Amino acid sequence: MIKIKKRKILLLPGDGIGPEVIQEVKKVILWLNSNKSLDFEIDEDLAGGCSYDKHGTPITDEVFYKALESEFVMLGAVGGPKWDNLDFSKKPERALLKLRKELKLFANLRPAICFEQLVDASTLKPEIVSGLDIMIVRELTGGIYFGEPRGIKPIENGERKGINTHSYTTSEIVRVAKVAFDLARKRSNQVTSCEKSNVMEAGQLWKEEVQELHDKEYKDVELSHMLADNCAMQLLKNPKQFDVIVTDNLFGDMLSDQASMLTGSLGLLPSASLGAKNKDGEMRAMYEPIHGSAPDIAGKEIANPIASILSFAMALRYSLDLDSEADALEKAVQDVLNDGLRTKDILSEGKKEVSTSAMGDAIISKLQ
Repeated sequence: MIKIKKRKILLLPGDGIGPEVIQEVKKVILWLNSNKSLDFEIDEDLAGGCSYDKHGTPITDEVFYKALESEFVMLGAVGGPKWDNLDFSKKPERALLKLRKELKLFANLRPAICFEQLVDASTLKPEIVSGLDIMIVRELTGGIYFGEPRGIKPIENGERKGINTHSYTTSEIVRVAKVAFDLARKRSNQVTSCEKSNVMEAGQLWKEEVQELHDKEYKDVELSHMLADNCAMQLLKNPKQFDVIVTDNLFGDMLSDQASMLTGSLGLLPSASLGAKNKDGEMRAMYEPIHGSAPDIAGKEIANPIASILSFAMALRYSLDLDSEADALEKAVQDVLNDGLRTKDILSEGKKEVSTSAMGDAIISKLQ
């Protein structure tokens, strides 16, 4: 078998349960190196609260440059109540925002898939969520999270005023819409674009630019527009009407979290944050589970590693073009769920509870 060139992967386990779930990803990577003649070079470092504790900053320049030189970054989770009282610029989440912004990771892909084995874990009726398969494409480097001016300032009468600016340009909208349309062509060929064009000028621009791009380059894809608040309602009422949802940074943050809970557990869902491809077809990327650091269960070996492992499967697919390996890893997860193995968050009557590491080992055994 031909040996593939050595590829650098930067693991940033982060805080809380992050190190536990990333450890299971590391085991999968090492298995692929040993059994599939893949030659991944793993580097591991600090980001988030753990970095602040050691270095006084949520991410050091050294770690950031490692991210620049890697094929992609695998992130665990950052943050927790321990660091709530830090200055805003020092909070663990600034590491995540810096990586997204400086690596120019403008498109966040969040699939919301309801595994047939876990239909009963959802709070919605089985007939509503059974077979659910949505892809939410969230713009990641613009909008209200990055707009200027921003800040908190004193005003008259001893009060204070908080300011955040929501703004978008044509190019920011078009590049993320292209990602959504291209994904739809490989799925069910349907895109729903969400904004608040009824009350926000930035939303009106979003709607107009997405429609113009569609009319120029993607007439074969079915496009509909929906107000973001209506989309939130429709996700609960009839989620299977959606295929690909494309939306801005703020609404994407909220809608993707809502969609994730349709599936029954945050511990199951991966995400990919992608940059633009260069002339050689290469792109920067970061992959992470969408769950948080969950410090209340950290160190108990009960965290669900499936979201992190599926995030790595997305990395195999989108960053490395290793579709067969990605398919095999996703199938291994399905096979383990079919066997009735469950971590605590998805445990139901008649199923066997396993630890974080045991779940990782079971998935690897299915790869055999």
